[in-house]
Amino acid sequence: MAHASSSANLTIASLFDFKDHVVLVTGGATGLGEMAAQAFVQNGARVIIASRKKSELDKTAARLNSLGPGHCTTIVADLKDKAGCLALCTEVRKQTDRLTVLLNNSGATWGAAYDDFPESGWDKIYALNVKAMFYTTAHLHAELTKGATADMPSRVINIASMAGVSTVDVTTGATGGLSAPGTGTFSYGPSKAACIHLSKMQASKLMPQHVTVNAICPGVFPSRMTAFGMEKFEKTLTAGQPSGRVGKPEDFAGLVLFLSSRGAGHITGNAIEIDGGSTLSGWRADAKEVGSAKAKI
Repeated sequence: MAHASSSANLTIASLFDFKDHVVLVTGGATGLGEMAAQAFVQNGARVIIASRKKSELDKTAARLNSLGPGHCTTIVADLKDKAGCLALCTEVRKQTDRLTVLLNNSGATWGAAYDDFPESGWDKIYALNVKAMFYTTAHLHAELTKGATADMPSRVINIASMAGVSTVDVTTGATGGLSAPGTGTFSYGPSKAACIHLSKMQASKLMPQHVTVNAICPGVFPSRMTAFGMEKFEKTLTAGQPSGRVGKPEDFAGLVLFLSSRGAGHITGNAIEIDGGSTLSGWRADAKEVGSAKAKI
């Protein structure tokens, strides 16, 4: 019997070719979504970015199209409720009848005091961080399954967070992150844990129809969501990084491209942690340095 690899094309050009991809990135105008969109455009894919603000979408699309060789178009969308998700799906269908990659990246956080956390801080965060992922994926089902095969499935990538994995939430004010000192993002972590579980449920349901579903759990990356912490408490944030640095666009884009590649066609139902090993190792820099940083908070 011949070796299975004898007829396989294992070249990088074959395994990591993105020119035939048609990609939708929600929250694609800024932050992690913009990083992902740029990675696809720079590798020849056709990309649609969706966000609430037309001015930001136009600015990002112009920048990405100047990079090429792929192409970026935009859709103004607000995924705060089911109607907003269905409106996005309707607009997507005006631009394409198939999607090879859906990157559900739209998300938000909310910081408030533990004993005075508003109900809207739960409802709005769960609506955008969990419910919107479900409705957007479910109502783009026909576009995702069109042309998908066992050898080259379509991909759904849900952006979760290390806050959905770790019970020591690095995004709380206690360590300097997404909210002010004395407050916490108590609805954010649970919403991201729900995102991870939803991804596993979707993976189980959709693989027979040739769609993989994986979650990415970023640690600290530069974005609008982390801008507060990066500006005010950068020392504290980097103190928890064994490498001494936070995430870079290359780190996130590389993982997104891998999960979207032919090389990842047999990978589904995973929640991939990308935090530089800070959670796994429990790393903290020199106690004096950390204590000094905390004293300034």
